Amino acid sequence: MKVVRTIAELEPAPGTGLVPTMGALHDGHVALLRAARAENETVVMSLFVNPAQFDEQADLDAYPRDEAGDLAIAEREGVDVVFAPAADELYPPGFTTWVDPGDAGAEGAARPGHFRGAATVCLKLFNLVRPERAYFGQKDAQQVAVMRRLVQDLNVPVEIRAVPTVRDPDGLALSSRNARLSPEERERALGLPRALAAAAGAPDPVAVARGSLNGLEPDYVELLDLGDAKLLAAAIRVGSTRLIDNVLLEGEIR
Repeated sequence: MKVVRTIAELEPAPGTGLVPTMGALHDGHVALLRAARAENETVVMSLFVNPAQFDEQADLDAYPRDEAGDLAIAEREGVDVVFAPAADELYPPGFTTWVDPGDAGAEGAARPGHFRGAATVCLKLFNLVRPERAYFGQKDAQQVAVMRRLVQDLNVPVEIRAVPTVRDPDGLALSSRNARLSPEERERALGLPRALAAAAGAPDPVAVARGSLNGLEPDYVELLDLGDAKLLAAAIRVGSTRLIDNVLLEGEIR
């Protein structure tokens, strides 16, 4: 496995699958890496905590980082290249050009600027790596929708692949942010996947989910159309930790 830290070291290759990550890898990321490994000749993983995706400095500072552990997982899963740049490699002095998605749903409204940062850095990665496919998790369904719209609107020759959400045995969707939860907060957080599961198949899933959150106040509960699938998505805060999740209502994730 090769670790590169500068754009000059990247060598685009045909048949490449890209897995963009911000590190703190868990089994959800492993599922992305395995999907990419199964479908591509070469797998490139980016390892970059993107400052442009954070609207609060404290949230950026608190984001978990474990490069040594992440590299060990990447090597174990057969990644060929890890691109781990410093911030000024992707955002050099004088950087002023941004990709601003026009419609990023309730998640975009709840996190102003977040998807601008995500879309910009991913477009840069697409241009630098030149992958045939890029892999994102279903848990971040609105991000999948943004990326699919990006490649369609800007004629980027990349297939956006969505990989089903990976969960802990108790049902909580895996997230790097779960490490911030105390045992009591984690128990409360389980109200989110349980409410979404209770709403699946209901005539008014949004209302059922809102009524099943057991005292948790959502940032939003919304229906999300990914073209080949319809999902029910929601976001909550438990203590200082913000969590998102969704459940498939119709179609399939691919």
